[in-house]
Amino acid sequence: MQNRKLKIGIVVGEVSGDTLGAKLIRSFREQGIDVEFEGIGGPQMIAEGFKSYYPMDILSVMGIVEVLKDLKKLFAVRDGLVEKWTNDPVDIFIGIDAPDFNLRLSKSIKEKNLAIKTVQYVSPSVWAWRQGRVHGIRATIDLVLCLFPFEKAFYHQFNVNAAFVGHPLASQLPLENPIRPAKEALGLDPDQKFIALLPGSRGGEVERLAPLVLDAAQLIQAKHPEYQFLIPAINDARKQQIEKILEQYPESLRAQIKLLENQDNESKIGRMVMNASDIVALASGTATLEAMLLHRPMVTFYKLNWLTYIIAKLLVKIPYYSLPNIIAGKKVISELIQSDATPENLANDIEKLMNIETGQIQVMQLLTMHKKLLAGNSEDPVQAILALL
Repeated sequence: MQNRKLKIGIVVGEVSGDTLGAKLIRSFREQGIDVEFEGIGGPQMIAEGFKSYYPMDILSVMGIVEVLKDLKKLFAVRDGLVEKWTNDPVDIFIGIDAPDFNLRLSKSIKEKNLAIKTVQYVSPSVWAWRQGRVHGIRATIDLVLCLFPFEKAFYHQFNVNAAFVGHPLASQLPLENPIRPAKEALGLDPDQKFIALLPGSRGGEVERLAPLVLDAAQLIQAKHPEYQFLIPAINDARKQQIEKILEQYPESLRAQIKLLENQDNESKIGRMVMNASDIVALASGTATLEAMLLHRPMVTFYKLNWLTYIIAKLLVKIPYYSLPNIIAGKKVISELIQSDATPENLANDIEKLMNIETGQIQVMQLLTMHKKLLAGNSEDPVQAILALL
């Protein structure tokens, strides 16, 4: 395409971003475009030849109050990347998700007047809260790659260059998805009933949310001993953390729980566990979209630091927190947020999904939303990025 090798900087902050980044790197290669990639990436991107200057976990901080404790470290990382790209520029910078970090990094790049095009892949939820951010995005981002069609429409109202590229998982995950092979793939008894418990992938989330799901599991076990529980651990650190929390629970419950650790670079254990489960209970976040595309009956929950929650509550502009409900524009799955996220409420909502009819109604709604995401006219992210040059 050009004599000089194209150089692209990418920054991701969590597993879902690492997955998107690895797919994007492969897409460039499949289209015969010779590119060097560097920045901050996870194991999947590194396996594709990505050069990571910092560990991905360094950006895995959630919440307003929680971020304040790590600000100094985050500024040092940002300044390190800006200095690196001032001396040895990339052609394009792509921030994948992690908007609080990546939008600031793009702003710093623009303030330095570096000849670097800036892309934000995965729109921050500006349509949901802190809508004023859209003006900053227009000033510092040359292109927003949107996963959902309603996001592109939102940006065009504000004259922001945006492309709807679709969610890669929507086309990757099949519309027909039987549960028995998914159980067998994990070496599980296909006739056994399982409930997936996903308290998040970050250390802080697990600390806050694991006791909630385990207390709920105890209540369910007392009434429904026919169910067993599956918990995925994204890495060894999370596995050890969950094992330590499990030590506080009776042996009778621990005997009904299978803790499954990730075994490869692709960090798919969460998806595999959800796919093999009859019911999914998971922390609100990007994993709710995966559960939706797997068509498994689910309930979602979340708890923040109380001050973060009060601030967020004042800024949120939409009635729902989880992606399935936002995409549907109505309440399809139960959301237990903050004071509503009690073991009793969680156990109760899981119990409702044990009713075959209730579970099936939700499954049909999730399948309809999957088809809706596939039907949108999506663009190729590689071509949308290259058009900037």
